Amino acid sequence: MKRGPSGTVLSAPPVGGEMVRAFVPKPLPPTPSLVIDAVLREEIDQALLALGRLDSVSSLLPDTALFLYTFVRKEAVLSSQIEGTQSSLSDLLLFEIEEAPGVPLDDTREVSNYVRALEYGVKRMRDNFPLSNRLLREVHGELLSQGRGSEKRPGEFRTSQNWIGGARPGVATFVPPPPDKVQDCMGALEKFLHDKSEHTSTLLKAALAHVQFETIHPFLDGNGRLGRLLITLLLVSDGVLQEPLLYLSLYFKSNRQTYYDLLQRVRTDGDWEAWISFFMRGVKETAEGAVTTAQRLAKLFKEDRERIEKLGRVAGSALRVHYALQQHPIQTINTATERSGLTVPTVTAVMKLLETEGIVRELTGKQRGRVFGYDRYLQILNEGTTTPPDRP
Repeated sequence: MKRGPSGTVLSAPPVGGEMVRAFVPKPLPPTPSLVIDAVLREEIDQALLALGRLDSVSSLLPDTALFLYTFVRKEAVLSSQIEGTQSSLSDLLLFEIEEAPGVPLDDTREVSNYVRALEYGVKRMRDNFPLSNRLLREVHGELLSQGRGSEKRPGEFRTSQNWIGGARPGVATFVPPPPDKVQDCMGALEKFLHDKSEHTSTLLKAALAHVQFETIHPFLDGNGRLGRLLITLLLVSDGVLQEPLLYLSLYFKSNRQTYYDLLQRVRTDGDWEAWISFFMRGVKETAEGAVTTAQRLAKLFKEDRERIEKLGRVAGSALRVHYALQQHPIQTINTATERSGLTVPTVTAVMKLLETEGIVRELTGKQRGRVFGYDRYLQILNEGTTTPPDRP
């Protein structure tokens, strides 16, 4: 069906003396209504089934919190890499234990902000605060609280023109709404999130809201990251997921050009159906991948626990260190001592034994300030990230 543009192009205040033509999206839901044919319906159903399996992932692991901790951090790394940071998962984990020589501080702080922003948003919603523009502004404030972007009005909608691609608006790939239209556009999006116009199923709502948010681009910086977070926050807010376990950054990153092309097709042609098809395939692929990762980690923990149980009289201490490594797959002797409740000499001996067994790997190559990584755990988590070799 030919729908036409999903918004209006109008003149905006000049930037640097240059005339600006900006795009203002129509409120959601799309008009005319979406055409959900049999193929698209099947893709939506498959995505919902995959989400259901993902939501039951707690039954696959003895401690869902262990999986959630590192999975959230992998997403933070991937989402930030899309924006150009070079920080790796190992960098972030080292940064968090505050013993990270050689870690790129600005990049890693940016990734750490993402983790904090997500955790902040989920906690606020669990305290019965609605998913709203106020919450999005608060989450944005956390996202840009430190490091790069902290000077770009964290937590405030923009009051100046921005654009995507190109050195100036006249040659930009896309120019979002003028600043005086941002509040109205975001107000309409908030109403849609709360089904003020008509009810929309949560997964469809997430697909539509993501495009609308990226099109409005309401902040000076951090729009891409917050737009991806919005998907997860919405699924948790509406109870589709109990835990924030669905992250599409790897899918978007792997299909970057298609992603951008489809966003633009929605704007120029109103082709929401092509975008929804792409989005649903991403949900299915990502959810299935997360379940597989959970299964692999559960198998890894079980196999390594069984190996450790055969180590004789040191097995009890080694199991405590092993559990500490499940909680945080990069440890120093000091952090492992604190987390396991054992003494420094005992943890030192256990780490040496686990290194001999091939369970941990020393990452620094130094005699002092050594850092140990749960090797196979990190390998599984690092899949899909294209980062420099582990530091330090």
